[in-house]
Amino acid sequence: MRGRSDGGKKKHVIVLVCIAAVVLVFVYLFFGSSNHGASAIEYGRKLGLGGDDDDASKKDEASSTSFYVDDDDANGFTPRSFPVCDDRHSELIPCLDRNLIYQMRLKLDLSLMEHYERHCPPPERRFNCLIPPPPGYKVPIKWPKSRDEVWKVNIPHTHLAHEKSDQNWMVVKGDKINFPGGGTHFHYGADKYIASMANMLKFPNNILNNGGRLRTFLDVGCGVASFGGYLLASDIMTMSLAPNDVHQNQIQFALERGIPAYLGVLGTKRLPYPSRSFELAHCSRCRIDWLQRDGILLLELDRVLRPGGYFAYSSPEAYAQDEEDLRIWREMSALVERMCWTIAAKRNQTVIWQKPMTNDCYQEREPGTQPPLCNSDSDPDAVYGVNMEACISQYSEHDHKTKGSGLAPWPARLTSPPPRLADFGYSTDMFEKDTETWRRRVDAYWDLLTPVIQSDTVRNIMDMKANMGSFAAALNDKDAWVMNVVPEDGPNTLKLIYDRGLMGAVHSWCEAFSTYPRTYDLLHAWDIISDVKKRGCSAEDLLLEMDRILRPSGFILIRDKQSVVDLVKKYLKALHWEAVETKAASDSDHDSDVILVVQKKLWLTSESLRDLE
Repeated sequence: MRGRSDGGKKKHVIVLVCIAAVVLVFVYLFFGSSNHGASAIEYGRKLGLGGDDDDASKKDEASSTSFYVDDDDANGFTPRSFPVCDDRHSELIPCLDRNLIYQMRLKLDLSLMEHYERHCPPPERRFNCLIPPPPGYKVPIKWPKSRDEVWKVNIPHTHLAHEKSDQNWMVVKGDKINFPGGGTHFHYGADKYIASMANMLKFPNNILNNGGRLRTFLDVGCGVASFGGYLLASDIMTMSLAPNDVHQNQIQFALERGIPAYLGVLGTKRLPYPSRSFELAHCSRCRIDWLQRDGILLLELDRVLRPGGYFAYSSPEAYAQDEEDLRIWREMSALVERMCWTIAAKRNQTVIWQKPMTNDCYQEREPGTQPPLCNSDSDPDAVYGVNMEACISQYSEHDHKTKGSGLAPWPARLTSPPPRLADFGYSTDMFEKDTETWRRRVDAYWDLLTPVIQSDTVRNIMDMKANMGSFAAALNDKDAWVMNVVPEDGPNTLKLIYDRGLMGAVHSWCEAFSTYPRTYDLLHAWDIISDVKKRGCSAEDLLLEMDRILRPSGFILIRDKQSVVDLVKKYLKALHWEAVETKAASDSDHDSDVILVVQKKLWLTSESLRDLE
């Protein structure tokens, strides 16, 4: 009996040991290999990026301490690593994150599109991690081929191809997504639609730029931006605008194609563009209720249109004969008449209205006519976070007298002193000197980049502190376009940039930019890191944001003080950036300025690689 009892005890102990072993294996597999702390594989080599990210909606307190290790440097610390964000955040746009809206329980009016406007996370809810590319990510197809096709794996969303299959938005073909050039209103191609609009306006040779007089366009509700993409052949720059709505990835597709685009919505806030920026605004079945709130959305278009600017509207209301469409047409026609717009052309399903050249019509309106004129103290160029106003912005005395904007045709306007220089007290000599200075600087940049790039390497460029746009002007001979960003806390020189035939947006670099991850090939950071630090914002957050919007294999040109460049160098390994060149800035506003050229390496998470296998 004693022998049998001892054997039973041994068996019992063995069972307990086996159970404990199984539990330990399960714990290891769950916590040790969860993709909440995915490691990064760079060129097939594991670099040890990792760490827990149990609460992805908040700043990870544990990881914030693991970013640093002791160093012999006098400053005491140097960054070690950032965790990799969860794969589900591969398309994160921090200030347009619907999950954040739910988590913070923001009370928004959905009928006013407030849920599509910017709502940025407070510091404690920011993602201090690297945004991973999707599994199998490839270096994007180069321009101009990219206008017509992109890699499906880079934007693995094909619902638009099925939803818009009858409109030729996009077609899935093997490992690529093709763009035949169609749209909701122009199934048979944007090029034919564009030529038709030029014909309606009786422009020479059916070319919509009208001899260079029309240069900057705004396409509202742009879809995948084929309208703007095909206008580039006519030397027309189009800001393709759409929200992150049910057609979620339309702007992501536009930027992947190499077409200028921006995530935005006509809701309650002004668009981030100064007054009198565009020669033509376009809406092709953009599903916007232009009559709501006393016509405030149409008045926002009026604000950004130049004197004599056009609004091309292609929609059933322009031609349908059912009772509801007729009602909308009558009310809209009455509204634009009170706004002093006139019909420039109308054919089939499209009407093109034109804004007046002077203030004469506004001053001749009957007292009490709605919408009213804006108050004299209302600044039509104040845009960042500013509410729209349901009023008409009159022209300046200069524009009224000159009967227009006084801009030279393209391409002469690129280097011609803009009439609005006087708004800043800038002289023609200052403008010309700035233009020449940045021409030399860009030549020097390209000398540094030439050993590591080809002629088609760079397409989408962002100037993070654009001033008068001379950096972009110096790149006019390159097959590229520039998003000129003007910081909101400085002079709003963005109107000078638009007057030069370029484009951009007002933004605060203490917050994330309104774009998808991996959308720019080159970032130009001139003093912007110093500026952010002066404002008391986080330079580390800015570097993570730059990494988010930069494409793998993309470049950053940092022009800043030596101390700032030294700081950035400490983050290179953590960010998977590589220093290409460091050089003293010989042509500089400050004696201590240094140029640092870095390249972002291509990496995938270990989980992504396992998925591919």
